[in-house]
Amino acid sequence: MQENLQNVLTQPSATLSSSGISVDMLRLDLLHPVVSGNKWFKLKEYLSEAREQQKKVLATFGGAYSNHIVATAFAAKESGMQSIGFIRGEPGKFPSHSLLTAESYGMEIRYISRNAFRDTAQIMKENDHPSIYWIREGGYGILGAKGAATILNLVSLSDYSDIACATGTGTMLAGLLKSALPNQRLTGIPVLNNADTIRNEIHQLLTTAERQKNFSLQAGYTFGGYARHTPLLLESMRSLWEAERIPSDFVYTGKLFFAVKDLVSKGYFAEKSKVLVIHSGGLQGNASLPLNTLPF
Repeated sequence: MQENLQNVLTQPSATLSSSGISVDMLRLDLLHPVVSGNKWFKLKEYLSEAREQQKKVLATFGGAYSNHIVATAFAAKESGMQSIGFIRGEPGKFPSHSLLTAESYGMEIRYISRNAFRDTAQIMKENDHPSIYWIREGGYGILGAKGAATILNLVSLSDYSDIACATGTGTMLAGLLKSALPNQRLTGIPVLNNADTIRNEIHQLLTTAERQKNFSLQAGYTFGGYARHTPLLLESMRSLWEAERIPSDFVYTGKLFFAVKDLVSKGYFAEKSKVLVIHSGGLQGNASLPLNTLPF
């Protein structure tokens, strides 16, 4: 799988900035057309270990709109491996575009009831095989965080007082904390209604010293829950595109960008702050919206 790190750029965002606060966006979405954004960073260490162990199959977990599922399917195909996706919930009458895309890359989709999905250890036990390399949902784990820690190598880190990102499993935020400078504050925007539990998941991936770094989770921007949206969210995504030609998705980055703009207006960031917002890529979920809902 050939990533295009040279395509990644840091782009000022007038839409998200204010007169006293400067916001830049790290465009990881330009990294790769499929395994875009943070997905490549979170997967690369797992792929390396799978190859070292001579595994033939990548197996992982996710929901019907998971960018991670799509990225894993493509990465497996490009690496000459098979893939299996264990999907939360029952099969719907019309599969999501994300799952159809994953299947087009050769992934075998297996639906798991929501109750059974909570026990991934049991799923792994029942389906394990010597040829399988297991990756947790969203790439969560020490290796996922290790890969995500290299994201900040792409910027002049000392330029920023704050770093903000969307938060699902917390793997990327944990990685960013590993490489952030001691004086920087990291802000995660949970896209699931899990702000009360995700902090512990993040801590599990950090050393004792890393847990002392300054980070917070700002809840209230889920727009109804994971992979849900409202007209207000879609309008903000359209506005950002029209003003700056920056695409976003309604699952992760649209909520992040809305949250950053709102937090700037509410004085969350100190005067003269310089904020780096991570565009973590992954626009596949938008394809499930009605045609022409978004202009990109």
